[in-house]
Amino acid sequence: MKINFFFLALLLFCELMPISAQTATVDITERADWWNVQWIADYEASADLTPLPFIKVEGNHFVDENGATVIFRGLSISDPDKIEKDGHWGKAHFEAIKSWGVNLVRLPVHPVSVHQRGLENYIKLLDDAVRWCTELGMYVIVDWHSIGNLKMEMFQHPMYRTTKAETYEFWKVIARHYKGVPTVAFYEVYNEPTVFDGTLGHCSWMEWKTLVEDIIDIIYAHDEAVIPLVGGFDWAYDLRDIRFNPIARPGIAYVTHPYPGKCDPPREAHWEEHFGFLAEDYPIVATELGYYFEGEHHLIEDGEYREAIMAYFAEKGISWCAWVFDPNWHPQLIKNYQYEPTHSGEFFRGVMLELNK
Repeated sequence: MKINFFFLALLLFCELMPISAQTATVDITERADWWNVQWIADYEASADLTPLPFIKVEGNHFVDENGATVIFRGLSISDPDKIEKDGHWGKAHFEAIKSWGVNLVRLPVHPVSVHQRGLENYIKLLDDAVRWCTELGMYVIVDWHSIGNLKMEMFQHPMYRTTKAETYEFWKVIARHYKGVPTVAFYEVYNEPTVFDGTLGHCSWMEWKTLVEDIIDIIYAHDEAVIPLVGGFDWAYDLRDIRFNPIARPGIAYVTHPYPGKCDPPREAHWEEHFGFLAEDYPIVATELGYYFEGEHHLIEDGEYREAIMAYFAEKGISWCAWVFDPNWHPQLIKNYQYEPTHSGEFFRGVMLELNK
């Protein structure tokens, strides 16, 4: 399909966040004694918490410290900055998530929210999430949540604006901060690469591959135990280029975002062509999927998508995170902060409670 319903749906929440141009790193411009500004300190795990087992890549799947295969089924929250501004940032929010049977929580970090808070203050929110997820037995993806063409620094909306330098710096700081913290199992190096039919410039797969490998090198220089997650073009749906030119770094997994608007039913052949074929050689995580019901907005469920995608993931051993555990962003998994599930929320919750035992 030429028109991407995912893009249309994104526009519905794009105006929710204001724009700022503050620095994303430690701000020393107001400090007369700039030479005394220290690096952001390493994460300090609570001494009374039992760490989760480390997760690593083995062949085409994830395994724990005992070598047992792990399939992740979870969800993405909205940006922690938004949840805090909504007044619901606390352990109770994550307890509600755990009650859905979740074993993986994706934390989407929007550049604009880092610009507003500054990275040091933003990391305090991430530290909260890591501590609560450790207590509740859920793993974490930290996701640099930009959409667009990082090579040319052209983006789908101002809230996604970043730079290559800022992206490198973000991952340098994050990887150093969470080194050796098994709860933080995954780094999604860039949310959704797209040139949007040339409207966001141009970027070849080989150019994107080089950028990604540079980011992974920075991450691995600080933490070789974490698993980088890499998405392809078409808003992180299309992984066909991997067949001939995979990312030349060990220990990684690939990302897809198979929303229903990507193809018409029957969909399995399209999924197989665009990402499923890789499951024979690499772990895959669908870090976003979801739908609306009964004609709400876009990404409409047609009565076949939800069962078909779950069956396909089960056949291929693909892990996933449903989008999004928020009452405002789309497609919602919850109707309100009383955590009443939407139609899609009810469906994904049922699957996780059944399979994540």
